[in-house]
Amino acid sequence: MERILKVEHMEKYYGTRGNVTKAVDDIGFEVGKGEFVGIMGASGSGKTTLLNCLSTIDTVTAGHIYLEGTDITSLKPGRLSRFRRTKLGFIFQDFNLLDTLTAYENIALALTIAKTPPLEIDVRVRQVARALEIEEILPKYPYEISGGQKQRVACARAIVTKPALILADEPTGSLDSKSSRMLLESLEALNGDLQATILMVTHDAFTASYCRRILFLRDGKIFNEIVRGQDTRKQFFGRIIEVQTLMGGENGDVL
Repeated sequence: MERILKVEHMEKYYGTRGNVTKAVDDIGFEVGKGEFVGIMGASGSGKTTLLNCLSTIDTVTAGHIYLEGTDITSLKPGRLSRFRRTKLGFIFQDFNLLDTLTAYENIALALTIAKTPPLEIDVRVRQVARALEIEEILPKYPYEISGGQKQRVACARAIVTKPALILADEPTGSLDSKSSRMLLESLEALNGDLQATILMVTHDAFTASYCRRILFLRDGKIFNEIVRGQDTRKQFFGRIIEVQTLMGGENGDVL
């Protein structure tokens, strides 16, 4: 399997001398092309810090992060910005759609900025919209569609540029159970049909059960890793709960 992401001896410290907090402590892992990987852990485990460093929002204290062979920890600000724009896709909990643009325009925005030919923009927007079953809402504005539809528009926006890696931060956090299930099925389709590589942070075992592999963090380190393999989603859900119990927290505490 082609390697998309490699994290090598990554550390992130906060604070000053004498009062240092190790948010991430010598973490290393890899993600292959087309994988759907979940990150779970209790509050303060380091998962948000890890995601921030992977997304280039924050910088590492030590170690390296390689995306498609490029060490993003060594990029200058200008090149880092371009790299982020072309290589990473983002799905946030609160959608982050522009209210003055239609769903179609929100999805197409990054391609427009990149000066992609209009015909190609239309083909790519409609392709991802079809995959996510949101073709009928493309002319509508965010205030005219449901939360679940907004999040699927956000997914389309993340994938339309064909990024190397999609980073999803609690994507179901603002959705009801029905919308959450529809979104997760959409992410599954993006991963399966379009071979999108997805790294998702979530506190929820049900959400995590849609992943193919999960890394559990505790105290800034990788505590455990499980792979779904041939398990059904229900069986995988049970294994996730077992690890949460082993980590010493109730399901609701795994944030």
